[in-house]
Amino acid sequence: MKGIILAGGTGSRLYPITKVTNKCLLPVGKEPMVFRMLDVFKKASIEDIMLITGPEHMGDVISLLGSGAEHGCSITYRVQDDANGIAAALKMCSSFAKNDKFSVILGDNIFSDNNEIANRILSFKSSNDDYRLFSKSVPDPQRFGVPVFDKSGKVVDIIEKPSNPPCDKAVVGLYCYTDEVFGIIETLKPSPRGEYEISELNSWLVKNRKGNITDIHCEWIDAGTHDSYRKANEIVWSNS
Repeated sequence: MKGIILAGGTGSRLYPITKVTNKCLLPVGKEPMVFRMLDVFKKASIEDIMLITGPEHMGDVISLLGSGAEHGCSITYRVQDDANGIAAALKMCSSFAKNDKFSVILGDNIFSDNNEIANRILSFKSSNDDYRLFSKSVPDPQRFGVPVFDKSGKVVDIIEKPSNPPCDKAVVGLYCYTDEVFGIIETLKPSPRGEYEISELNSWLVKNRKGNITDIHCEWIDAGTHDSYRKANEIVWSNS
């Protein structure tokens, strides 16, 4: 099984602190944010990792992480020239993850218990599922992909940043897939905001493939805004 860290985008919501660095390099607790993702994969016994980021700060990312040997892994790097969506970034990993299962972590997603997250990934690895998604109740689900449940409690759709969310759950930035998803991404069209949305991919999988979405128990934060970045540090410091 392989691991993918998606750390592209401009980090515009965190300006000016991301003007000269990628947000995954910002400190959370005592370490750069990206160390948290590498720790999850290490705990899940994933040693082969691809990291996608933009051209502006790729040199800094490589200077920090190098080959990955210090973290017990091998890191392959790819540059995403255009910040045109998570699914577009994931598409760049098709050769890397061919004929394998893999887990994707967004580079600004912080979990308070990396052991729990690693165990969730390992559970998918040993399953026959085509995908595995994870959710968490949040006060602002309109910022995220949101699951839609039918009357029986089954997830029947995933919708991106709904103005009127059907529930208070957000799909967190951790996804487990098989390499089939790369063919599905090829069929996606840009959203009205010009991005290839990961929620559209997840929606297709929910409707057409075997898998599930389950709540995580530990704390989770998408550290993409000033307020959530502050909370991410509070989460890490309180659990250190």
